[in-house]
Amino acid sequence: MFLPRLALAACLVLASPAGAETLVEPPVAGITISRLGEVMRLDDLFDVLRVEGLAHGEALEADMFPSGGGPEWAARVSDIYDLNLLRAAFNLQLRSALASDPAAMTEIADFFGSELGGRILTLEIEARRAFLDTAIAEAAQVAADKRRAGRDPRTRQIDRFIEAGDLLEMNVAGALSGNLAFLTGLDEAGVNGSRLPQDELLSQVWGQEAQIRDDTRVWLQSYLGLAYDPLTEDELDIYTAFWESPAGQQLNAALFLAFDAVFSGVSHDLGRAAGAAMLSQDI
Repeated sequence: MFLPRLALAACLVLASPAGAETLVEPPVAGITISRLGEVMRLDDLFDVLRVEGLAHGEALEADMFPSGGGPEWAARVSDIYDLNLLRAAFNLQLRSALASDPAAMTEIADFFGSELGGRILTLEIEARRAFLDTAIAEAAQVAADKRRAGRDPRTRQIDRFIEAGDLLEMNVAGALSGNLAFLTGLDEAGVNGSRLPQDELLSQVWGQEAQIRDDTRVWLQSYLGLAYDPLTEDELDIYTAFWESPAGQQLNAALFLAFDAVFSGVSHDLGRAAGAAMLSQDI
């Protein structure tokens, strides 16, 4: 299960947690979205995403209002990354994308419920958690560069894996969408005085596209290289073949749609919160 690189998240409140669970519990061919989330260890993933988000909030504070946002800023970022709301909204989106194909739901659950599937999930989540340490992330990048320079066969396997999920393009698109949402939130907060035209915000975002693409390509090679290093070539081929299958393609699209729907709202809320903090310091 590949996870979008960016976790800029302040979800739009699509429903209360209780209301969302009521909507997602009806079974799809005997499998609920909640059960699929358990098999795919989505709660463990979102725990890491919350830590990433809190760290991102600290980085925003240092970059945008270096005199500090105080406890109010930390509390706002924490609220934005509320796990109950994020998971409930994500479940709603995932069900909407997957409920039409019960057979695919069963195939997905069977794969990730297998010994290999479960082991892969552990490797992915552990690597994502390890990447919270900058030194580990940098070492993984060095290792990826050495593999490519040495024409290591694992590099070709990872390239095939990235292609199977269209991971480069999907992550770049998600990053651009998140950046636009963030800038829109800033603009709505009033940091620009009068509101900027949408095409001007879009121009600012697209000006970042080349750098985002380069950074994402490096990140993918580094992260996936670290996560899948313990797998044999045959095991990685099996995993790639799953993502190339109709069920894998459907899951891949569903995951990216769900992340984008939930986390674009996050970026927007972070932008509004950052804008409010900047203006409060100017008073």
